Amino acid sequence: MTERLGQVEQRIDSVGQLSSVVAAIRGIAAARLREGEQRLDGIRAYAEGVGSAIGEALAFLAGNADTQAKETPVGGKLVIALCSEQGFAGAFNSRVLDTAALLASATSTELFVIGDHGLMVAEERGLDVGWSAPMAVHADETTGLASRLADALYDRVRKGTVSATIVHAAPGQSGEQPIVARPLVPFDFSRFPVARKAAPPLLTLSPQLLLAQLAEEYVFAELCEAAMLSFAAENEARMRAMISAHDNVSRRLDELKAIARRTRQDEITSELVELAAGVEASR
Repeated sequence: MTERLGQVEQRIDSVGQLSSVVAAIRGIAAARLREGEQRLDGIRAYAEGVGSAIGEALAFLAGNADTQAKETPVGGKLVIALCSEQGFAGAFNSRVLDTAALLASATSTELFVIGDHGLMVAEERGLDVGWSAPMAVHADETTGLASRLADALYDRVRKGTVSATIVHAAPGQSGEQPIVARPLVPFDFSRFPVARKAAPPLLTLSPQLLLAQLAEEYVFAELCEAAMLSFAAENEARMRAMISAHDNVSRRLDELKAIARRTRQDEITSELVELAAGVEASR
């Protein structure tokens, strides 16, 4: 009986240590979620500034950019899936890859998967991944990730890719995280209203070259925003998974403590019975 009680107490210690680990992971995920959400305002302000510059540059082309945006030649397609670098995020990767796989099911479509854990899930599904890179695990790393993504994207554009879409999750307000599929290429200039100013800005570049460079800068801003949203959503999913795990661990810990109490009571009762039997025998 004593041996069984000792085993139960060892399990209580192990589950208690697991509860501490779960709580630590939950706290880290919550802190990173807040950090990611706080940095989104700066990224969006930067994108808004680039968008305003695009609107001013469009005024020099007299509407030709709209025709350019609507014409999509036949060529290769690209789908970029932003997944998680680490585990303990529930169905985060599966939901992102469901949408990405649906978009990548067409012929002549290449799939990029960002995040080592997401890459593992994609390989388990038998998806053909053309390129992959680690996902940012800190908010400071998202800019570098966006830069690498932009280089890989424009490398494919130079090789004939004419359509690119990025797929990522976003933090959810009511529990369910939305999956966003955002087109990147061809660049849609029609999203930006043409600026009408009495004094047009002075240009040192041709309007076409200026617009091309501004479009690349705006795509970079979109990649930064997508990476930061995915970073925040991943940590939100991990935080929720750890909350659920903590509840399960707490229930198991309560069950083990109840078993220990019953076992200890049985042990005390057994000792009393033996003591009473010994006293009776001595009489």
